[in-house]
Amino acid sequence: MADFARQLEQLEADLVAQGGRVLDLLTRAVEAYFDHDQDKAKSVVADDDLVDQVDVEIERTSIPLLGLGERSEHGIRSVLTVVKVNNELERIADCGVNVAEQVIGHERTSERIPPTFRVMANSVLGMLRDAIKALATRDPALAQQVLLFDDTVDRFRNELLLNAQEQVALGAFGVQFAFRLSGVTRSLERVADHATNICEQVIYLRTGKIVRHRPEGWSEPVEPSE
Repeated sequence: MADFARQLEQLEADLVAQGGRVLDLLTRAVEAYFDHDQDKAKSVVADDDLVDQVDVEIERTSIPLLGLGERSEHGIRSVLTVVKVNNELERIADCGVNVAEQVIGHERTSERIPPTFRVMANSVLGMLRDAIKALATRDPALAQQVLLFDDTVDRFRNELLLNAQEQVALGAFGVQFAFRLSGVTRSLERVADHATNICEQVIYLRTGKIVRHRPEGWSEPVEPSE
């Protein structure tokens, strides 16, 4: 199955490259929101077209691999992992576009972005960066660390949404600013969920265990079956 191995290796390299592309897109989207940079926000929306194009190319290349007669469990899991992670990356890019769209066409206002939002945004970017690294290196220990951080992001989200409501009630935030802040917060929380899903797929690839339905979550990795 040398042909299968060669094609799978290229496909996995393309997937990791897509991960880097999506991480860059999301990073620029967050920067555009912090700086209210209209041009950078527009570049994020424009670059999503390439992410979509590569998403389709990876999916179209993945499916025929299953028809090459590969019988090893690990080989089949590898293809399934590529398909699922590819979908997660495309959705993360969509979240980045959602963040950028909260900048485009909106005037800069006097309200200050809460410090907690910056912490949350940096945390989510870190989760995505580590998820992509775990994917590239097939590192289940790093994947575990990302999974364990998801609850922290959820707490940041809840704090920010509650604070936005309170600030509107006090007259410190305008309704439109609070609405956009809440939208960006939810988009970043969804990115954290997608990064978690990627890490679950890394664990699946290495162990064959579907951790998202296990009440105890993480289990120690084992060598993949060949």
